[in-house]
Amino acid sequence: MEGTSVHRLLALISLLSCSTNQAGLTVSPSRSQFFKGDSVSLSCEEDNISAGWTVRRNTTKRQSECKDGWGEPDGLTCKMTYMETDDTGVYWCESREGAASSSINLTVSGGSVILQSPVLPVMEGDDVTLSCQTKTPSNLPAAFIKDGSLIRTEPAGHMTLHHVTSSDEGLYKCNISGDGESPSSWISVSAEKLTAVTPPTKETTASFLPPFSLSASLKARLVFHLVVFTPYFISTLLMVSLYRLRATGSDLSVSTVMTPPSQAEPTLVDDYDDVTTEHHF
Repeated sequence: MEGTSVHRLLALISLLSCSTNQAGLTVSPSRSQFFKGDSVSLSCEEDNISAGWTVRRNTTKRQSECKDGWGEPDGLTCKMTYMETDDTGVYWCESREGAASSSINLTVSGGSVILQSPVLPVMEGDDVTLSCQTKTPSNLPAAFIKDGSLIRTEPAGHMTLHHVTSSDEGLYKCNISGDGESPSSWISVSAEKLTAVTPPTKETTASFLPPFSLSASLKARLVFHLVVFTPYFISTLLMVSLYRLRATGSDLSVSTVMTPPSQAEPTLVDDYDDVTTEHHF
């Protein structure tokens, strides 16, 4: 019974270890917002090309993969030569077996201002620079806004967040007076690199926020705890198994030494019957 439990546990660890070795989706140019008409290249980075990774997306229209008309597949890369506003959505890599990479949110703006921000979660302690851009690149003063509140106005249109922490997570946008306001983009801060997640849902696409990074974080923590505590659990199972085997061996030895009494041995009753008592008066 204990051997079966150990084998199941090892199989679970192996499965989780495989799930963390997923493809990572990269974006070139690396940003989360684009102007209508821009081009972008999405690539699934994975050593095991035989896994059959492909780029998929979930927009307000439907969930589909690169070859379904919105991109040009080229191996593990999907190229979009002319982006439209309805290309806004959630993108990820998916294998033939259904494994999924971390997802990213891309926004295509029909306006004149976009916010250049990291498309992937940033690491705690890193510096992050946000840029407010117009269609014609310029260094105009820009106001930067987080979660609806003004952070500050930068004269050159660039703002750097130093040594970011989880408190820097939020929905960011920028405004250039006379040109307009950018769409909003979510910036995630992670304590560790995350990749494996569940494919996005339509509810996520509607809000275009990154709940998948949170799911990935929880999964990564689960894998971490399993990896850390599994050796102790296996050791405990092995010790219990050895103890039970020793206990069973001792019982067998004792039962072998103790034999039942022979019927040939006289009993007290028999001895009493053989004795004749005489009375003399």
